[in-house]
Parts: sequence; structure tokens; C-alpha cells
Amino acid sequence: MAVRKRFCLLFSSLILGGCAFMHDEPAQVQPLPAEQVQLSQVIHLADSQWPAARWWEAYQDPQLSSFIVLGLANSPRLQAAKLRIQQSQSSVEAAQSISGVQATAIAAQNRMRVSNRQTTWPYSISLPTDKRGPWYTLSTVGVGADLNIDLWGANRAGVAAAMGEKNAQLAETAGIQLDIATSIAQLYFSIQGNYQREALLSQQAEIAAFSLAAHQQRAARGLEDKVNIAEAQSEEYSAQQQLIDVRTRIMRDRETLRALIGMSGTQQLVIAKQPWPQLQQHLPASLSFDLLARRPDLQALRYYVQASLSRVDAAKAAFYPHFDIKAFWGYNALNVGDLFKHSFQQLNILPGLYLPLFDGGRLNANLRSVRTASNILIKNYNQAVLDAVRDVAISSQQLDALNHQVALQQQKVEAAQLTTDSAQAHYQRGLTSRYLAQEARRATLSQQLLLVDLRTAQMSSDLLVIKALGGGYQGESPPLK
Repeated sequence: MAVRKRFCLLFSSLILGGCAFMHDEPAQVQPLPAEQVQLSQVIHLADSQWPAARWWEAYQDPQLSSFIVLGLANSPRLQAAKLRIQQSQSSVEAAQSISGVQATAIAAQNRMRVSNRQTTWPYSISLPTDKRGPWYTLSTVGVGADLNIDLWGANRAGVAAAMGEKNAQLAETAGIQLDIATSIAQLYFSIQGNYQREALLSQQAEIAAFSLAAHQQRAARGLEDKVNIAEAQSEEYSAQQQLIDVRTRIMRDRETLRALIGMSGTQQLVIAKQPWPQLQQHLPASLSFDLLARRPDLQALRYYVQASLSRVDAAKAAFYPHFDIKAFWGYNALNVGDLFKHSFQQLNILPGLYLPLFDGGRLNANLRSVRTASNILIKNYNQAVLDAVRDVAISSQQLDALNHQVALQQQKVEAAQLTTDSAQAHYQRGLTSRYLAQEARRATLSQQLLLVDLRTAQMSSDLLVIKALGGGYQGESPPLK
């Protein structure tokens, strides 16, 4: 019993004495508290809900839905992200395999020259006195195994880090899907807005051409000078320039959309004109930590932070003794014919204890490095959380303001249309000229163009709110230590 106690005491002293000492480890940076994730109470919209997973279907536009589905299916960027997920899964499997038994089949043949001064193997006692020594061929066949005993959790921390990086890749892939879907929707509604601008600008160009012809006729009769003709020509040129500009934007957005949904240049992209859809205007009553689970970019950063903390745990575990067990079963023989005889059978079991006695400097440097890298990720994560709350606040305030502006502009359009209808009625009754009726119509078209601009900006802000809220993504926020 006394011998056993002395052995246990010696073994414990050996383990404790074999541990490297940690020093100068940087303190861990703390994630943001909950109160800094909440949205200001003065910011609100009509609804109080999160976007749905397939949020684009709420616009009830099958054409838009088909473009988004096609873009998500054909995007090389998204395909590359899915390949990265497969790659990260391989990393997880590789990390998990370290914890199991590693077995290897061995078949080797070693041609060696042994002198009479070597006593490292049993055959050396029969060596001749010749100093040059004879040549031997040693054949070995067997199975080797290695078991790593993860006493301090280094392997488990490596697996957790690999799984955290895989989960981050999954969240990043969801973020790419959201980015592609919102980009397609932005381009689509930009094209629809430019379709409406083109129609209104074409009417303005017709009115400008009529106005120029009217001034030319009046000048020909001596009723006006050529200054009015020059002004009318300038208005017509301006209308033509605006038409060219809007048609160029339609073509540019169409080609960008074609590339985004993965269509080749030989395929025909037909985009039919559609009226403005009903806005979604999502904004939950309270954000708090829900925003962290619904923003794929925040989820990705959070998983990267979790992985970095696991790597810190692995770096700390490296300061403690490492245990493993190696084993070999097989045959060794100098003659191939004797290789599988029972007398040449060999069985080795080798427990291993590795003590980091003189490696403390490298281990401390590695620990400082991984801790600093983790703190940098936490800082970036904290900044991303603040930016996410800011994005929701700014986009929702912009949308709220645009909602009011669109409502006011709609009233201005209705008032201008009343003036146009009155001028047209007077013209039909012969109470005013066609020229004045057309000028009243020109004012209405100008107000309608402003309304289209506001509605396009309103739709863009609606999409920004959806993206800022995560676009229907729902994850599970991993706990941070």
C-alpha cells in the first residue's frame, strides 16, 4: 500500500511538474449587452412582424418569383458557398477522427548493414568479428494502432471549432441567398419604375413636339419671335435626352439582371410591365436578441467567434501532459519464409506520456495569438451588431418618410390631374386652345414622374428593411463564453 501511495504521489508530481506555465494571456473581450441590440422606440412601421422565408412571394408577382428562383439556382457565387460547406464538413470529420483509434496496416522490408558494435537487437550476439558487418533483410508485416487520450479536451475543442466554422459557412450561404434575392428584386423594380418613366416621358416628348410646332406656326404668321421657338426646341431636346437616358437604364438593368439569374446572352429575357405591388413594411415591435438569430451575417460572425473560443480552449489544453497508447501486432523475420511463423510473432504496447517541459514559450505565444484573434472577432461581431441595428433604424425611418411623401405626392398628382381634366374639358367645348390644354397635361406628367421616383425609392427602402431584418432567416444563436 505504501509503495502504491508513493507511486501515485510520484506520478502526480510528474504530471504537475510537466505542465507548462501560462502567462500574459490577454483578457477576453465581452460581447455587447442586450440593451444595445434594441431599436429605438420612436421607430415604427405599420406592421409588427418578421419577413417570411420566401418574402418575395408576398408581392404577388409570379414574374419576380420566377427570376429569384432562377437566380438562386444558377448563381456561381451560391454554388461556391455550398462547396465551401462541403469542405468545412470534411474538416469536421477530420477533427472527429483524431479522437478515435487510428489503425494502420504495415508491410515493410528493410535492407540493413549491421556491424559487430551494434547491440540493439537480439541477432547482434551472433555477428562475426568482421567490422564491416553482414547485410540483413528484415521483413515486417502487421497492424499498428494509436489511441489519443483526450484527457484535457484538446480534441473536443478542435471538433467544436470545426463545427463552429461549418455553421458559420451555412449562415454565410443564407446571407448570400438573401443578397442575391434582394439584388434581383431591386433590379426588377428598378426596371418596372423605368418602364413607367419611359411611358410618361414619351408623352412629354409628344407634348414638346406639339408645342414646338405651335410656336413655329405662330412665328411664321408673325405672332411670335424666334426666341419662343428656341425655348420649345430646348424642351424637346431635353425630353429626348431623358428618354434616351431611361431606355439606357432599362437596358443596363436588364443585362445586369440577366447575368444575376444566370441567363446567357443568346437567351431572350422578357420582362413584362407590372403595376406596383403592395409593400410589406415589416418591422417587429421589439428586436432585442432576436435580430442576432435572424441576421445571417451576425449568425456567421457569432459562429466564427464560438469557433475561435474553442481554439483558445485547445491552445490552453496544449499546456498539459498528453497521453496516448500505441500498439503493434505482426511478424518480424530475417527470412521471408519464416515471416508468418508463430515464433516470429511480435506484440508491442507502448503507453506514451508527453510533457511540455521546455515548450512553454511557444505555447504561450500560440495562446496569445489565438486569444487576440478571438478578441478581434468579438470586436468585429460587436461592431456588426451595432451596424445591424443602425441599418434597421435608418432603412425603417427612410421607408416611413417615403410612405408620407408618396401619400402627399399622390394628392398633388390628383390635384394636377383635376386641372388637366378641366383644361381638356374647356378645350373640347372650344373655351380654350389645345396648346393650353397640352401645357396643363405637361404639369400633370411632371407630378406623375415625381410620384414614380418616390415609389421606386419606397420599394427600394422596403427591400432594404427586409434585408436588414434578415429576409426570413431563422437560426439558433450559439452561446458565447
